[in-house]
Amino acid sequence: MPRRNDIHSILIIGSGPIVIGQACEFDYSGTQACKALKEEGYRVVLVNSNPATIMTDPELADRTYIEPITPEIIEKIIAQERPDAVLPTMGGQTGLNVAMELAESGVLQRYNVKLIGADEKAIKKSEDRSEFKEAMQKIGLDLPKSAFAYNLDEAWQIAREIGFPLIIRPSFTLGGTGGSIVYSESDFERAAQYGLNCSRINEILIEESVIGWKEYELEIMRDKADNVVIICSIENLDPMGIHTGDSITCAPALTLTDRQYQKMRDAAIAIIREIGVETGGSNIQFAVNPENGRMVVIEMNPRVSRSSALASKATGFPIAKIAAKLAVGYTLDEIRNDITRETPASFEPTIDYCVVKIPRFTFEKFPEADPTLGVQMKSVGETMAIGRTFKEALQKGLRGLEIGRKGLDFVKYPYKTTEEILAALAIPKADRLLLIRFAFEEGLTVEEISKASFIDPWFINNLFDIFQFEKKISPALLSEDQATQKKIIKKAKGLGFSDAQLAELLEMNELDFRNLRKSLGVIPTYKLVDTCAAEFEAYTPYYYSTYEHEDESVVSDNKKIVILGGGPNRIGQGIEFDYCCCQASFALKELGYESIMINSNPETVSTDYDTSDKLYFEPLTFEDVMNIIEKEKPVGVIVQFGGQTPLNLAKRLLDAGAPIIGTSVESIQRAEDRDEFAAMISKLNLNQPANGIAKSTDEAIAIAHNLGYPVLLRPSFVLGGRAMRIVYDDDELLTFISDAVAAAENHPVLVDKFIADAIEVDVDALSDGKDVMICGIMEHIEEAGIHSGDSACVLPPHTLSEDIISEIRKATIKIAEELKVVGLLNIQFAIKEDTLFVLEVNPRASRTVPFVSKAVGTPWPKIAAKVMTGRKLSDLDEAVERNIDYFAVKESVLPFRKFPGADIILGPEMKSTGEVMGLDSDFGLAFAKSQEAAGNNLPRSGTVFISVKNSMRRNIIFMAKMIASMGFKIYASEGTWRVLSSNGINAKMVPKIGEGKPDIIDLIKSNAINLIINVPAGKKSQIDSKPIRSAAVSQGIPYITTLEGAQAAISGMDSTERTGFSVKPIQDYTINLQVIKNKYKHDLDIRQTMWN
Repeated sequence: MPRRNDIHSILIIGSGPIVIGQACEFDYSGTQACKALKEEGYRVVLVNSNPATIMTDPELADRTYIEPITPEIIEKIIAQERPDAVLPTMGGQTGLNVAMELAESGVLQRYNVKLIGADEKAIKKSEDRSEFKEAMQKIGLDLPKSAFAYNLDEAWQIAREIGFPLIIRPSFTLGGTGGSIVYSESDFERAAQYGLNCSRINEILIEESVIGWKEYELEIMRDKADNVVIICSIENLDPMGIHTGDSITCAPALTLTDRQYQKMRDAAIAIIREIGVETGGSNIQFAVNPENGRMVVIEMNPRVSRSSALASKATGFPIAKIAAKLAVGYTLDEIRNDITRETPASFEPTIDYCVVKIPRFTFEKFPEADPTLGVQMKSVGETMAIGRTFKEALQKGLRGLEIGRKGLDFVKYPYKTTEEILAALAIPKADRLLLIRFAFEEGLTVEEISKASFIDPWFINNLFDIFQFEKKISPALLSEDQATQKKIIKKAKGLGFSDAQLAELLEMNELDFRNLRKSLGVIPTYKLVDTCAAEFEAYTPYYYSTYEHEDESVVSDNKKIVILGGGPNRIGQGIEFDYCCCQASFALKELGYESIMINSNPETVSTDYDTSDKLYFEPLTFEDVMNIIEKEKPVGVIVQFGGQTPLNLAKRLLDAGAPIIGTSVESIQRAEDRDEFAAMISKLNLNQPANGIAKSTDEAIAIAHNLGYPVLLRPSFVLGGRAMRIVYDDDELLTFISDAVAAAENHPVLVDKFIADAIEVDVDALSDGKDVMICGIMEHIEEAGIHSGDSACVLPPHTLSEDIISEIRKATIKIAEELKVVGLLNIQFAIKEDTLFVLEVNPRASRTVPFVSKAVGTPWPKIAAKVMTGRKLSDLDEAVERNIDYFAVKESVLPFRKFPGADIILGPEMKSTGEVMGLDSDFGLAFAKSQEAAGNNLPRSGTVFISVKNSMRRNIIFMAKMIASMGFKIYASEGTWRVLSSNGINAKMVPKIGEGKPDIIDLIKSNAINLIINVPAGKKSQIDSKPIRSAAVSQGIPYITTLEGAQAAISGMDSTERTGFSVKPIQDYTINLQVIKNKYKHDLDIRQTMWN
């Protein structure tokens, strides 16, 4: 059937910021959808609040709205753009939920807009757990015993009928948000109330526990002609009870019998037909009781899911692209497979290799949080590895996680007895595979480990095989003849052992072992991911490494440049760097180079098979990268765009002969090494905070005493402020210095005198080695001391004088010239009483580059890639500085609701998972949009609680008067109340916690507070106010901890009250910008007018 011609314009709803449970896999799916629909000639309108994505690049959609994803905003976009249809299935749970709200409120009907991909009925039938249960019972499928509750009384009644343990699953949520496993009555009420709060429709499913059962997923597609294909089966190594996003998974499913698989397949087909998804893809989850084979249906996602990205990369089948084409009327048999160019999309993918996905956690950022894994997702990213066997893929995945592991390494645990080990195995945590490895070392059997962990014996046996083979590797092997050495080493490589692992076992250094391996002729071969197990020729060069005889890679004679990606997402290194890598690939294609991407992240656009000319899905380790460089012999290797991961490899790659282009490795080292950095700033006669370099704890204490507390610990060679900490005394320094030294991997730690009450500024710049351009100067809204990735910032700077801006420009150019930067550069400055201090210099792409690029309409990473190949800025027409007459505000999105108990006070170590952007000609509205997009909805009426430290009480008076003038009631702590009352502001005093009722916790829990402004003074005050912060997070109340943040929020509330939001695509913002070639004009008067 041909494409639909009754539709001409389609609105795609994105997923918003990167959060735990909804990450850049939806940037991948949205990007695929935009490309597929434009290919078909449709006018594509996109709404997404995330500036870090490829999806929100202005070239991708015809009209791109970087706006909050709310019904109010999307209705405005629909009114303005008049699309014929909305595609909600590419934007995760956010896209589905907002589409449902638009349908239920009558907005879609009012504007005659159709839902495509999945209609309202199908979404409701799969997402509303009560309707889904009824549908499954209708077609005779089994589910866990369960019932629905809409309040606590109903929840208690159901719990008593089902019995403990039980599982709580809220409806219409993503990433298991609000879900929990409850083992006893004492924990039930809190868990049930939390689940009800998290559900869009206040509905929770209370379900019998299937903890310990085996979990499977099927990715499935259906078209309107009722053709159905199973794209991929996925098996969780971990048992039920661990969210699938936190589970180690493999494709295809490995422990199902053929009969079980056929039964599951038949069930999935019956489900997608009954639910009514007829133009797209779905993900269906099953559980199987290992004792008796009973199979139950867990849930269905009627949309592209997290697992869809994994399945797409695992098979080479572009699920999102095909789903978008099905949504506009095509059938599976009419769509060609891009990889084979012969088979239709109705030809089910077949894979003759094994794929393993391992999640990446960052519990070190949240030491107060419970690291136990459960039904609510906690991982922040993932890596994927491909091998000929499960063992090979697993070990490649472990080294691809970038957590300091070479593979299935031995780690010593403190457990002394078998009972202690078994007890630990029963509590799933991020390190469970290493704990199993330790259990083998301590003599535990496969059966004991499987019984304690509920992990299938098949997987435990495979881990045991790796463990046993490792015991055969010892220095004695080096005394054997070459044939024996070759045989053993090749077998080890086939089991996924890394060079670093084998070198350690043979008591050699890695480089010597690498040379030995190559001299024996043990070199990797590369296989194609071709969707059809080599039954048809593959035209898309998408490779993985293994150690077999046949090599399927084809090496051309073209000029090639390799781009190193960022590996698995983590806090501090996320989608922003993938954006830069993709832009680099696009630039290289324009210049006629063959672009080669190396990355291990299945969620991203960079690992799409058509982003670069060649894709190697491999871990970003020295061994794996160097193998590819030696095979491809590129003329250049780009290490500047993938964050800290490739930078940390740069020196070893250079020493091994890799042709690294752009800023020299020597210059990168000068900026990253704190000792050399301090010397360089001193040489340039620029200011830096008083500091000292510490290589031991004693040195750090001596420096701190000399500088005076508080001091800031800054490790070398880290990203996301890892282990950076403001410390106030010797005890704190002793507690945190070991973390800083460990994070720096024995490089020096800089001990800075902390500059309090300073303004922080971020600058992105670009240099070709001669000329320097300022991409953007961003003023942080919060004061210095909060990591730039967590601080809100505004472009252009709205309170800085022309003199300070000029000084920032001069300092940036000085530093770029001194470091001989070729490519991007990021510098962080602090301003205290008109004195400019240099805090940090990063000679690479920064996480703010995508934001700046979208704000000013210039693709800076693309230009930087061209510069790195030798082009000059003066020869590139697109290389222009722009002066903007509107405001762009970047706000961070924090994951505290996923980590109950973690403190929300921000500091120099980054904790945010993503970001959003607010755009408007009015600063207040731009800020308010950024807050709404981040989920911190500023109230339009209600009550504000204010409690600030003594030194700020005079400053809060004007703000409190503004709050009162907008009609808000004010509650205040005793000291703040006295100041407000004495200045004629009507406020009500709230007693300290435990000193009277109702206190602030009571008011928060009773929903009597709509906004909290709490600026604590010093360490004790921070500790005292922690219960307030925790209560606010659990109730979803906006909580502001800085005076600058409060000022911006009040400006936003005022502007929203006066004018309300309007919407405008970024193409319209940037089209009429004044272009300033090699010049930056700072019009302070205009900006002060806008600010006022």
